[in-house]
Amino acid sequence: MCQHRPVCPSADSPDREAAVVVASHPEQGWSLLCNGVLQFEDTGEILPDGRVIAPHRALAEVA
Repeated sequence: MCQHRPVCPSADSPDREAAVVVASHPEQGWSLLCNGVLQFEDTGEILPDGRVIAPHRALAEVA
């Protein structure tokens, strides 16, 4: 999918979230990355092959 330089990390790469955003819908809570990953505001993801990555946002500490 990526057509620019430098090439974005692939959807299987651990740093896949560093890919360029090609469509952003903050009102709906998601963005499409150049590598085909759908990234949600809660940090969950759907990969191009349909695999789901659970949200992995750091939890806030309770004082």
